[in-house]
Amino acid sequence: MITDVEKALVKECLVFAGEEGASDARITLTKSTEDQIATLDGEIDKVTRCADRTLNIALFADGRFGSFSSNKLERESLKQFIKGAVQTVKMLSPDPFRKLPERERCCASALSGKEMDIYDQAYNGIDASARRMAALEAAVSGKVLPGLPEGVRLVSEEGEYSDSEYDVYVVDSQGLECRHTETSFDYGVEVTIEDASGDKYSDFWWTSSPRLKDFDASACGLTAVRRACAQIGALPAESGKYNMVVAANVSSRLVSPLLNALNAYSLQQGNSFLVGSLGRQVFSNNMTILDEPWRKGETGSKLFDSEGVATKEGPIISGGIVMRYFVNTYMAGKTGFQPTVEEATRPRLCAYPSEELDQEGLMRLCGNGILVTDFNGGNCNPATGDFSYGISGQLFENGKLLRPVSEMLVTGNFLTLWKNLIGAGSDYRRCATKLIGSLAFKDVDFSG
Repeated sequence: MITDVEKALVKECLVFAGEEGASDARITLTKSTEDQIATLDGEIDKVTRCADRTLNIALFADGRFGSFSSNKLERESLKQFIKGAVQTVKMLSPDPFRKLPERERCCASALSGKEMDIYDQAYNGIDASARRMAALEAAVSGKVLPGLPEGVRLVSEEGEYSDSEYDVYVVDSQGLECRHTETSFDYGVEVTIEDASGDKYSDFWWTSSPRLKDFDASACGLTAVRRACAQIGALPAESGKYNMVVAANVSSRLVSPLLNALNAYSLQQGNSFLVGSLGRQVFSNNMTILDEPWRKGETGSKLFDSEGVATKEGPIISGGIVMRYFVNTYMAGKTGFQPTVEEATRPRLCAYPSEELDQEGLMRLCGNGILVTDFNGGNCNPATGDFSYGISGQLFENGKLLRPVSEMLVTGNFLTLWKNLIGAGSDYRRCATKLIGSLAFKDVDFSG
């Protein structure tokens, strides 16, 4: 954790910058520690510990800007480092759009860093023995796995338990002072199975929590095995248009391109299929995405962005209408857009229809179609919104799973896809950064 001595030194760096001729400065100190225990087939395979400390220095001088970093936190060394950095900045070309964000836009409520309740003091009591036990207890190799098809056996299992601590402290020459701290407990596993015919299939699963008491990896291994078993006998379906249901664990793959297209960098460079979309209805009227950065106790929640600008709750897209671009201070000057925050913090796609729906409910709503459980490569053209992704999943009829499918491509355009939204589930995973549940679309092109 960042100490009071380190905080005092960070503030002193602002003084050093001013003494050397910087008109403004922002100093960000980040510290993190992570311990990892990797297992192979139920035995400890590798132990890793990573610790990092970085001081990022943003300097504004004579209408010019430069960014520098150091991991050496010693007073005289930093003083000389900043002296050289300011001299370097003064040699750069002027940039009238580089400035600190207005003070009234900045966060004033992140004082302790623990306001979001995602720092668990229990982290400090975890020792090597507890980490070893957590990794071994989550492994499924050598254990009875209920409900598997006859003749299926587990070939290999690679798991990784980790816990980490993250702390960031930001100050600037306009009086900004804010802090964010969090802990994370994580487990992920990839398994390979072999069926009665000797064919092999692989899959994965993971979980995460900011609090140790809420962390439970006991179901991860079995979930990964069952996901692998669901692929047995997979074949392509006939090419054509299908209703598509996308499972909650991969649904963010279809939302991320929308959020990226709303970033001012993409918009300014014409590398966005949502240029000119602000205030316009470009998606289905049953589509709403909210940014909810203040969800206490959940990973990813935070009160400020990297500039120290306060996050805000509210709609990104409401009833298909684009309500917000993501515009940092620099891009606001370049584009003329009103500045907001630099990116979506904790986006949540609201459930629709109004009743609580999950993957099975959306399949019943669609009747027939393809359930996508994984995306296997592919790409999206950010300028046009055209996409092509490899998928695997399940063919379903009358809302019931029929057989596995694989080696298929789903293609289309994001504007068309989201206009054809049938519904969104409320079954999102709270351990994910984006709170996106299962999704259902009509008339999607599949090719086998």
